[in-house]
Amino acid sequence: MSSTYNILCIDSSTEACSVAVLTRQATIFQRFMLAPREHTQRILPTIDEVIKEASLSLSDIDVIAYGQGPGSFTGVRIGISIAQGLAFGLEKQMVGVSTLQAMAQEALTLSLAQQGTNTKPIHIYAAIDARMGEVYFAHYLNVNGVMVLQGKETVVKPQDLINSMSETGDSIQPNSLLVGTGWAAYPELLNAFQVCHVSDVLYPNAAFMLQSASELIAKNAAVDPENATPIYLRDTVTWKKLPGRE
Repeated sequence: MSSTYNILCIDSSTEACSVAVLTRQATIFQRFMLAPREHTQRILPTIDEVIKEASLSLSDIDVIAYGQGPGSFTGVRIGISIAQGLAFGLEKQMVGVSTLQAMAQEALTLSLAQQGTNTKPIHIYAAIDARMGEVYFAHYLNVNGVMVLQGKETVVKPQDLINSMSETGDSIQPNSLLVGTGWAAYPELLNAFQVCHVSDVLYPNAAFMLQSASELIAKNAAVDPENATPIYLRDTVTWKKLPGRE
């Protein structure tokens, strides 16, 4: 992975918390930990650790990337708030990366390391437990070593997803990989995808957001911090719970 920027990436969208830096020398430094309910205490010290390990200072960072969701409402907000605070202070731009795509990218990277090629099409289905009897779901396809979204990311009840795929004739690709916590949380969903293989990748990792972040920066997709937005998928439902929100 090449880079013309020093990129700091932060993710706290699930039970996991991760920080990664991609340097201009194309070297990655990272930390990943399971830290439920400890994101606010762990993420800033972790950022400091990773930047120091990369022999950089915060002022050397060119762009700040963040896990934009979907995921825990609180976790996504923590990640983007910290990223925005840093970006405002450093006067840097930001770029958001899908947590579902990051999991798919990690599973692809591990798979390609075993296969030694990136030309074979690989389908990956990502599902994060969204609580309330639903999953955040997306289908990705390997295109030259990058996981590309097929259709759209959605929040859906497992049975509704199964019924929808049956009705539309969207066949499940055999020997595909399954990533995320949704499969273990909803056995009926796993059973419907039994022709696939369960990956060890359960949570998004900032290190596997760096490739997409680099590509988005190259496409001039980075934005000023005030324009950086999260992806909740269930944002309408969430905000309706708040007084004064419709």
